Amino acid sequence: MTFTGDPAPSTPPPALPPAPPGRGPRRQLPSFLVIGALSTLFYLALYVGLRQAASAQVANLVALAVSAVANTAANRRFTFGVTGSEGALRHQAQGAVAFLIALGLSIGALELLDRLAPAASRPVEVAGLVLANGLATVVRFLLLKVWVFRGR
Repeated sequence: MTFTGDPAPSTPPPALPPAPPGRGPRRQLPSFLVIGALSTLFYLALYVGLRQAASAQVANLVALAVSAVANTAANRRFTFGVTGSEGALRHQAQGAVAFLIALGLSIGALELLDRLAPAASRPVEVAGLVLANGLATVVRFLLLKVWVFRGR
């Protein structure tokens, strides 16, 4: 067998595109915190508005459901860098698990407050919900990071 000419140059496999700026773990937590703070304000505004006409539990359920969908969509885009509609429904369904955990914590907080201080003022009610949602936020970040958007 004779060799006639240079061997064909081997082309390396295409490199993965670099991660978009601001998507690394060091930037995810600050982005998540900003979105969480805005979502909390949105939730509280909805809750206080709904509370004028509904019970604490109903106002909590509606406000939490609406703000959870917005929160998952915002974190999907800005914290974890997922764009486009592919997987959006699955991500919202997975985010619903975090919603259910938050709902359980906030229902528990409202029930506890009702038992300990049945005549609690609206600011005390809201403070209890802020504490419950703070705990739910930690759980939400962990679920989004390790389950919903793992590897991002």
